[in-house]
Amino acid sequence: MTDRATIRTRHDRPDVIAAALSPDNTDEMSTRVEDGDAVVTTIERDTAGGLRTTADDYVANLTVAQRITDTTTQL
Repeated sequence: MTDRATIRTRHDRPDVIAAALSPDNTDEMSTRVEDGDAVVTTIERDTAGGLRTTADDYVANLTVAQRITDTTTQL
C-alpha cells in the first residue's frame, strides 16, 4: 500500500515557486501549478514515516522558495 499526501499553497508567482521546488522533487513527488495561483504537490511513499519525512522536507523547501521569491521580486 502507498501513502499519499497532497499539499496545496497559493502564491503570487506560483510558476516561480514550482520551478524553484522541482529540482528537489524525488521520483515519488509531482509539483504543478493549478487554478492560476496554486502550487500543488503530491507525494507518494511506501511508508507513513517516509511520507512524513518527505513532506517535512518539502515544506522546508517551500518556505525557502517563498522567502527568496518575496525578496527578489520586491526589489
